[in-house]
Amino acid sequence: MSGVSTAAYVARRAAQKEKVRILYRRALRDTLNWAVHRHLFYPDADALRERFETNKHVEDPDTIDRLIANAEATYNKWRHPDPYIVPWAPGGSKFHRNPTPPAGIEIVYDYGKEDND
Repeated sequence: MSGVSTAAYVARRAAQKEKVRILYRRALRDTLNWAVHRHLFYPDADALRERFETNKHVEDPDTIDRLIANAEATYNKWRHPDPYIVPWAPGGSKFHRNPTPPAGIEIVYDYGKEDND
């Protein structure tokens, strides 16, 4: 029976580590939205890393779940209202600016070469 509980514990911890990793990366990207210059970003990124490092030693899964929920709530509360989106990425200003041509239209790439028959 202890093998099953050990496997469940390991699976739960792996899921928690993945949630924390994803949350940290999202928060770090959002920090760059608030501080667009690197000389402003680095101290904020260090402070964010320190906030995550303070709870690195916690081992109780229930406490970890509570800390993750609190961190996600804080992230959602302070998330940037107008995040930077790379122009050619989905949601960017240049995304699908030049859509693919409809079916049946053929594009010829001969670049002005003429047939001299």
